[in-house]
Order: sequence, then structure tokens, then C-alpha cells
Amino acid sequence: MGIVTKTNDAYQNCIDACGRCARACYECLDACINEPDIQKRTNCIKMLTECAGMCQMSVADMSQNGRFAKPHCSLCATVCDACAQECEMFKDDHCTLCARVCRTCAGECRTMGA
Repeated sequence: MGIVTKTNDAYQNCIDACGRCARACYECLDACINEPDIQKRTNCIKMLTECAGMCQMSVADMSQNGRFAKPHCSLCATVCDACAQECEMFKDDHCTLCARVCRTCAGECRTMGA
């Protein structure tokens, strides 16, 4: 539910999923940079940063009932899927959980973008 209006209530599930995904990506990023194989995680770390930023932008666009919210959500789904794919290359808990959150977000964004 919107905080000051109800104009974006249709976006609420996607807003929540994107916020959760951005948080998961930042947490996973923090964990990845402390892993001993950090050199192997360069692409994953970049993708986590991009995904978190994309999700935050999606939340902003949906929150203001933006004109391009739906196409933006479609692109966000693509980014979340790519991030999940990168995270799935690593078998530690933080990457496994982050990949799951990214896949959930991608699903919500695809629904929203349709």
C-alpha cells in the first residue's frame, strides 16, 4: 500500500520484491568481497551492483507511477535473471539465497511489465 497515496498500489508486490532484491544483492556483494576466491567473482560482483541499482530505480519509477514503469520492470526482470545466473555459479549460502531472491523479483517484474 502506498505511504501517502494509493495511486501505485497495483505495483506493491513488485515494489516489495525489488526492494528485497536490492537488499539481497548488497548483502551478497558484501559477502562476496570477503570470499577467498574474490578474483573469480568479479563478474558476479559487477552484476550484483547493477542488479541492486536497477531494482532501486524500479522502486523509484513505480513509486512515482512513472510513465515507463512497465518497460522498466521488463528490463529489470532481465537484469535480475542475469544476476541470478551469476550467483548460481557459486555454491555458498549467500549466493544461493541471493539467486533465489533475484529469480522471485524477476518473476514479479515480468508480471508487472506485461
